Amino acid sequence: MEKIETSKNIQNKYDEQYNDRMKSWRELGGKYKSKNILEVIRDQSFKKVLDFGAGEGSILKHLDNANQFEELYALEISDSGIDYIKNRQLQKTKEVKKFDGYHTDYADDEFDLVYCSHVIEHVEHPRLVLREIKRISKHQVFEIPLDYSRHVDTRIAHFLGYGHINIFTPSLFKFLLKSEGFKIENEKHTDLPKEVLKFNWYQNLKLKKTLSRKAKMYITAHKSKIARILFGDKISKEFYHSAYTCFTSSTGDLKIF
Repeated sequence: MEKIETSKNIQNKYDEQYNDRMKSWRELGGKYKSKNILEVIRDQSFKKVLDFGAGEGSILKHLDNANQFEELYALEISDSGIDYIKNRQLQKTKEVKKFDGYHTDYADDEFDLVYCSHVIEHVEHPRLVLREIKRISKHQVFEIPLDYSRHVDTRIAHFLGYGHINIFTPSLFKFLLKSEGFKIENEKHTDLPKEVLKFNWYQNLKLKKTLSRKAKMYITAHKSKIARILFGDKISKEFYHSAYTCFTSSTGDLKIF
């Protein structure tokens, strides 16, 4: 059987993905992604923890200072991302390795926790990634962006432009996890932080600050609360948040029929 690996054209794109141009943006994202990880694991502590798809280490940077973790390890497919992580010289980060996106040489249940934040939306074969994560870990944390809208198929160029090849809602992602034998222990639905929204609009996109844009920003930052009032909590959680984070454990394998 042919070994599944990341497609060459995708691998080449990610090898040079990380540079100083978007450094501040990525660091800001890492701040909130790490916060979500710590919130869904609650007060639990884990000795050996793996970042599966670590990027340039913006999450590792924050979790390296977290009291809940003793040792951190990182896997990444991008050469430029690995260089960034190594240059950070993080105290608790014991190992940074390149891999093919799917296969690792770690033993079964080697890690007390594996977290996989904003990775699954980039992966060509999500179920294979989930199975490898489940094999090497006792507990897991996943976070995905919630990109779905009724007209998502008209924005293909937009999402492919930053590597999102899978689109999820919380329930679709939970179906994927549960069908692969994960049990969801805790979950969080996140609104886009106003600090992140401001940075994206005024730093990345170079938009001008206007009264109408200020009003739009308020609505965008509070859209889940507005939707909860208008449509109820279930609809709000499914369609009006910006990210979904969950803490899981393993219960078995995919079983059909």
